[in-house]
Amino acid sequence: MPALLLGGLSLLGCNQAEPAQQAPPPEAKPAPVPGPDLVSLTDSNAASLLTAYGRQYPGSEVIVRTRLGNLRVKLYDDTPIHKANFLLLARKGVFDETVFNRVVNGFAIQGGRSDHRTIRLARYHLPPEIRPGHFHKRGALGMARYDDDQNPGKLSSNTDFYFVQGEKLTPYQAQAMAGRTLTPAQEKVYATTGGVPSLDGKYTVFGEVVEGLDVIDKIAAEPVDPYKWPKKDVDIKIEVLP
Repeated sequence: MPALLLGGLSLLGCNQAEPAQQAPPPEAKPAPVPGPDLVSLTDSNAASLLTAYGRQYPGSEVIVRTRLGNLRVKLYDDTPIHKANFLLLARKGVFDETVFNRVVNGFAIQGGRSDHRTIRLARYHLPPEIRPGHFHKRGALGMARYDDDQNPGKLSSNTDFYFVQGEKLTPYQAQAMAGRTLTPAQEKVYATTGGVPSLDGKYTVFGEVVEGLDVIDKIAAEPVDPYKWPKKDVDIKIEVLP
């Protein structure tokens, strides 16, 4: 009888159905970031597409995070194309793949480039939005420009931005460097806070640092190679504040 019982148990085990293995649930794909396709932007359509984007998806401040500290930056409303472009690239993660790639102590720190970018991006330009009230004081955020001999319209780069460091200047020095008439208020800022008035009227200033000015000094003090690229990368992560 025991042998039969064992045999019966063995037979029962063979006929028992294997539990069905459920396939793992598919990983949820992140929702696409709204806004123009970055490879579709061109010199001819950037202004209109970015203006519409800025109206639909506004924003006023961003946090620029680095290993040396964070910069809280206010973006100006009266430079809507540059503002919308910066917000778009930040939200799509473009700047998160870049570093500060040109650092000149006492002058400015420039970012927005990388040797490791994976996000596809067309090279387009932005029409200038140079406003007399926005000048190159310490902490100003501006957009770089290239190929001046082939760029009489002073079109801005789409990705290369900079923060002004500069130095304190007497009203006479600031006025001489500016090449334009500064207001008494601007002269006072250059004297008490500092900046680079020689850039005024040549590049679009579209924001300013409101917290973390000391981080500019820390980045500017980083050792650099002969091309002014920091020897140890200063990575960039940008968060758009609600």
